[in-house]
Amino acid sequence: MGKATEGDIKEKGFSKLDQETETNTEDTNGVSNTNKNRNTTTSDRRGKNSRRRQKKMVTLSASSVVHPVQRLFNACKHVFATAGTGFVPSPDKIEQLSALLDEIQPADVGLTSKMPFFSPQVTRRAPTITYLHIHECEKFSIGIFCLPPSGVLPLHNHPGMTVFSKLLLGTMHIKSYDWLVDPSQSPQHPNVRLAKVKVDADLTAPCKTSILYPADGGNMHCFTAVTACAVLDVLGPPYSDPEGRHCTYYSDYPFTTFSGTLTDDEKVSIPEEEKEKLDWLQERDKPEDLVVVGAVYTGPEIVEN
Repeated sequence: MGKATEGDIKEKGFSKLDQETETNTEDTNGVSNTNKNRNTTTSDRRGKNSRRRQKKMVTLSASSVVHPVQRLFNACKHVFATAGTGFVPSPDKIEQLSALLDEIQPADVGLTSKMPFFSPQVTRRAPTITYLHIHECEKFSIGIFCLPPSGVLPLHNHPGMTVFSKLLLGTMHIKSYDWLVDPSQSPQHPNVRLAKVKVDADLTAPCKTSILYPADGGNMHCFTAVTACAVLDVLGPPYSDPEGRHCTYYSDYPFTTFSGTLTDDEKVSIPEEEKEKLDWLQERDKPEDLVVVGAVYTGPEIVEN
């Protein structure tokens, strides 16, 4: 055999280098793949932990959301904490409650216009009205009156009470009165008393909350359903016979009905333009055809802390 040539040595050398390089590359790739797997495992673990944290935050966030009726209840506890006959909340508290009520929608209290007590009723009697009791205590009450078309809550008073009324759905005609308290403009007549019309108009939801007070704001009112409608009422304090807050019903008559029967001593000078805003109110028994039935409130439950 002859001597190995330089070419053979170079060839052999390059072959060895190629083998070493290939081996090193495989080792490097092995380390790289191991690191990649480790990084992927760490990334997956971090991703799962992140998703768990996000899910937990969403759960905590959902559990911390206070529904509108609960917020209303919490505010009422604060606003009416010292309520008694003749109580009127401060202006800032009135604004607080009004703002909360303004935001409440039918869905917030579990109402839809398709509920059976909103359906037209074929009857000779006045349509039945449904009351949904939400809460009542010595200081305040919260409830919803549901009226089918043509349903009527007859003219009645709210002695010594402040009342917030929010029309949730439908169109309702409201007529309300305050007593004429000026002695110089308040003629005396047996069994009847003059009152001044405060509101005589249709209201359609959504609209602002109405407020009446012990001595003004339309303390005596009548609701007539033009369409099926629902009214959310907050009374502070609520009716109480032992405490003198008895619900009294009235019949109303135009001013001219009794003005002709007044004696000279009973007559007073009332401008003609004012007479159109005055009616006589006469106490009456609870109307026989007034039927109010209770139903289960299906909205969010209130938590009494």
